[in-house]
Amino acid sequence: MAPRTRRAFLSVSLFLATCAGVGSLINAKVAAQSASDESTLRDSLRSFTGVYSIVEQNYAEPLDSDKTDKAIYDGAIPGMLHTLDPHSNFFDPKAFAQMREDQHGKYYGVGMSIQPQPDKNGGTKIVVLSPFEGTPSYKAGIRPGDTILFIDGKSTAGMDSAAVASLLKGPKGTHVSVTMAREGAAKNLVFDLVRDDITRPSVDLAFMIRPGVGYIHVTSFIETTSHEVGDAIANLDQNNELHGLVIDLRGNPGGLMIEAVNMCDKFLQKGQIVVSQHGRAFPDQVYRATHGEQGPKYPIVVLVNRNTASAAEIVSGALQDHDRALIAGETTFGKGLVQTVFQISENTGLALTTYHYYTPSGRLIQRNYDHVSLYDYYYVRDDAKKADKSNLEVKLTDSGRTVYGGGGITPDEKIEPTKLSDFQNSLYQHYAFFDFSKHYLASHTVSKDSVVDDAVMQQFKDFLKANQIDYTDADLNGVLDWVKASIKSELFTSQFGQLEGLKIRAAWDPQINKAITFLPEAQALADHTTSTPAKLASTAH
Repeated sequence: MAPRTRRAFLSVSLFLATCAGVGSLINAKVAAQSASDESTLRDSLRSFTGVYSIVEQNYAEPLDSDKTDKAIYDGAIPGMLHTLDPHSNFFDPKAFAQMREDQHGKYYGVGMSIQPQPDKNGGTKIVVLSPFEGTPSYKAGIRPGDTILFIDGKSTAGMDSAAVASLLKGPKGTHVSVTMAREGAAKNLVFDLVRDDITRPSVDLAFMIRPGVGYIHVTSFIETTSHEVGDAIANLDQNNELHGLVIDLRGNPGGLMIEAVNMCDKFLQKGQIVVSQHGRAFPDQVYRATHGEQGPKYPIVVLVNRNTASAAEIVSGALQDHDRALIAGETTFGKGLVQTVFQISENTGLALTTYHYYTPSGRLIQRNYDHVSLYDYYYVRDDAKKADKSNLEVKLTDSGRTVYGGGGITPDEKIEPTKLSDFQNSLYQHYAFFDFSKHYLASHTVSKDSVVDDAVMQQFKDFLKANQIDYTDADLNGVLDWVKASIKSELFTSQFGQLEGLKIRAAWDPQINKAITFLPEAQALADHTTSTPAKLASTAH
């Protein structure tokens, strides 16, 4: 068998194995399936192999290995799964490896985030956004804005960020030589880096944003999230100074459900339901707080937006239903489907929807996806429909407050998202703050008590003019606080590390500041849950 034919055969075999795998996984759990159903499945598989055979023999161009893989990995299998629901998905070897890396939250490399940016010649360059603190890149003195020119002598010209990242990763303890260009440096800089464990925490920021008020930003739910949240709370409250907490779940796409359960365990009372899940092929499961909140109870505000999804919605729904936290922001994404990942072959996987999950009050918060394109499902929301709750399922929290099912978690207090003006978007599109920080730090240093004063603002204006970025004084003065915070954040990121830059942005963020004002309302909820026995909730759905 020729290599191309053998590869095509293996790809088709993988597709059939996936189909058969789905069927056998379900059939193993379901008591019986009619002979008619099984016959229909066999007929469908024969139809597919017949179509593929005609395409393989008669298509105008030969089906090389790349086209075969694309037809199977990007076409047949995803097409089959997406007719079921938007979240069932197939992972080819590359995507499967990336998924496992994301779940673990670590890899072997040098520890920097990179991004392609336009260069002055009309092409692109790969620029360091930020070295991660404590990593080989950070310890070597690599800075935001450094441009990666060569890796082990190989030019990065024409490479995208994925290709560059692949060259930077490698076995622990191995060396990689990285040549950088830096603004203000007389010649290129060469760094000899030793690859190491790179941990990407899901809690990327936790600090006292106000006296007595802690702030925790959770980016996703990976294998270490609940431990990270526990450590963050312990650090914030090490001197019994924590009297209120804002948990920021904006943009959190979810992740591992068990980590959402374990995170809720830190705030609920022992025995309270966190989430229940119900499916066809597997037994129903109910997850409860096994340890319960330890120590004094303080008010909690959970900040969410339209991109808060899945496991992040489990946390939001559980804390809302048990009146343990006040939810503020926008209505969340609305993903109430649970996927189980099945390993199809040694390096491919199938994420198949196997359950619906329900909040403690019995809410199913899944958004409608029937007759909706994938693009519309993920990116288009009908705000008029969201405002009309007449058709939504009505449930009650432990204290009797009304909450709604369907279409996500509705916040207790709405906070409008910050909308940027055309001028603000223009500054971002031109990388104005990022590039200005490189320019400024080439001849200046900053300290932690530095402020963006009139002198710095004048240099920023001069920088905009020199780079032909149009503005008026009215443009700048209209968003002056935002401009100063953005400049300071980039300067602090370069001078002191990513965490200090994130703190500046968080302290300025209007949504976070608004969320803090709801802490007295959250305190009333906390007082109520303290004065009444814990409800274990029902599993009605």
